[in-house]
Amino acid sequence: MLLCVKHLRLLLRAPARALAALVLGAGLVASVQGQARPAEGAPGYLHRADAMQMASEIAARHQLDVDWVRAVVARAEPLPAAARLMRPPARGSFRNWRAYRGRFVDSTRIHAGVEFWYRNEATLARAEAQFGVPAEIIVAIIGVETVYGRNTGGFGVRDALVTLALDFPAEHPRAAQRQAFFRDELGHFLQLCRQTGMDPADPLGSYAGAMGIPQFMPSSWRNWAVDFDGDGRIDLWHSEADAIGSVASYFRGHGWQPGMPTHYAAYPTPDAELDTLLAPDIKPAFSPAQMRSLGVFLRADALAHEGQLALIRLENGNPAVAGNTPSYAAGTDNFYVVTRYNHSSYYAMAVIELGQAIAAVRRHEAVLSVAHDG
Repeated sequence: MLLCVKHLRLLLRAPARALAALVLGAGLVASVQGQARPAEGAPGYLHRADAMQMASEIAARHQLDVDWVRAVVARAEPLPAAARLMRPPARGSFRNWRAYRGRFVDSTRIHAGVEFWYRNEATLARAEAQFGVPAEIIVAIIGVETVYGRNTGGFGVRDALVTLALDFPAEHPRAAQRQAFFRDELGHFLQLCRQTGMDPADPLGSYAGAMGIPQFMPSSWRNWAVDFDGDGRIDLWHSEADAIGSVASYFRGHGWQPGMPTHYAAYPTPDAELDTLLAPDIKPAFSPAQMRSLGVFLRADALAHEGQLALIRLENGNPAVAGNTPSYAAGTDNFYVVTRYNHSSYYAMAVIELGQAIAAVRRHEAVLSVAHDG
């Protein structure tokens, strides 16, 4: 249902906490279709010199018509909600893996994921064979992102990208880097519109400008999206086959290694050198022997791993509170590949565990089916 302009303005002035409630956790996708839709023809960024300068630079970098790019940027409507949702969490707050996991590894996504898998069984098998990415990872990504296309976002993609390219929150610790990222994504979005004939004012997506069933950013769409249903075009909003093939293409393009686990159990000892182990963050940087020498107990399967590992720490709230012990894992290169979709170890682990849960239900149903037939 479309919002009238009056209601839209009230929404855009709403507190960040209220707006955040409209988002499916971790800033992944807007949860209400049609929200934050700007009034076409509003002044937007027309009279801002920095906006017109950015438009000229994007046109030159991406070899686009400068007058057209300026016109698109000028008609964009600032979205204060998108900028607010990019602000870093308040100081003193503690991340909580158990709470985060509960938002994504839930009955709704598990059951919807099982149905999605049955509905697309042949397509998922073809994607796994062609790209080497397990079906459960593909299914889980789509489940975490949009609950299998139910929540693809209600923010104007053009408006979100222009807003974040020009008005990204200055208090963010990586504001300059993130702003440059969104300027580049805006350029890719405009190229995509030119190539496909889309009107830049039409697409709706997340407040970060991600689009369709798999929530692809414009650069990901241009680099990794594939026509997997063979109809001669790529449609990530309506084609589940295109979404499946494109997610698999994205993972292979980022280095997915077939047959490699995503992570192993890891148990830091009381004298573990955690500062050293956690310094590389989620990038694998230690051999199993090095990790063990730095004070992490690994089981035999992890010790036999031939690649590098990263110590993954997932906080469970304030560690000063009894019972809030962090969770740990040893992440492989494939775990790192999952974080290329969203640069968060919490996100990656939620995807992996959702996929495991969906696969477990399928196995259970298969056993029941065989028992019934027998």
